[in-house]
Amino acid sequence: MIGTEQYVAIKILKEEFLRRDQDSILSVHNEITILKNLQHAGIISMYEYGDAGQVLKPSGRIIDNLVFIVMEFVQGGLLFDLCQTMGAMGEDAGRYFLHQIIDSMEYMHNKKVVHRDLKLENILVTDNLDLKIADFGFACYKSIDHLTSYRGTMTYMAPEIKENKAYKGKQVDMFSIGVIIFIIVQGIFPFKEARKEEYFYNLLLEGKYDTYFQKVNGNGLSEEFKDLILRFFSYNGDQRPTIEQIKSHPWMNSPTFDFEATRQTLLSNLASKQQRQSQQAPMEQMTKPVKVKRAAAMV
Repeated sequence: MIGTEQYVAIKILKEEFLRRDQDSILSVHNEITILKNLQHAGIISMYEYGDAGQVLKPSGRIIDNLVFIVMEFVQGGLLFDLCQTMGAMGEDAGRYFLHQIIDSMEYMHNKKVVHRDLKLENILVTDNLDLKIADFGFACYKSIDHLTSYRGTMTYMAPEIKENKAYKGKQVDMFSIGVIIFIIVQGIFPFKEARKEEYFYNLLLEGKYDTYFQKVNGNGLSEEFKDLILRFFSYNGDQRPTIEQIKSHPWMNSPTFDFEATRQTLLSNLASKQQRQSQQAPMEQMTKPVKVKRAAAMV
């Protein structure tokens, strides 16, 4: 920030984005209003905002009257990038990250805020593997129990949103969290999207759980994890776990799980993978297909 040695991230909104439609303007106002009222270690901080921003282009051209948001800068990057680097991280990593996500979501939900676009790309990771939830453009507040807007990103989106039904904000956040945790543990998406016509999600709807876990390389997963993840993916939002139920679930309270020890293991594994990748990079000019791809939000 100006006058300090602190780095910040600046989100600049292009004028054509704000002129596009009323929803675009509303998303900016939503993000600013919500971030102003959230102060939590697991949520990105907003320092200031305004509508008189100025950018000096390399060509010398000056662009005036830009809407901007000045936010906390996170050195580590996106959870998406971490998952691409690490691949399947296993159940202890799932516990490690879910503890953090649930702590942040409990704070948000108690403030009557729901995110509605939780995904790997909207969660930042510090160099110490602490998570920070970001991008509140699709979030809403106060009236969160009877929503109808089509919001979210396809692979992470709860089925009731896809079917244009009224939905409860907390329940759709829980569905998205389930997708995130599955990717962390297994290194792949659990399904393409939560539709009855989609092969993998339909296996869950039909109760063919053994077949499903076999197809997603999940035979080695613990029964406790399978139980919790199936609850996250419930077609009926009322059957998804609440935050209190997640916190008390046996999988989250494994007697062998140690939060700080898991952090150190993950940091060590990450350093090893990054070193190997840096050594291989000069020799590999071809790109490889990845299991996890960026997903665009739907307005």
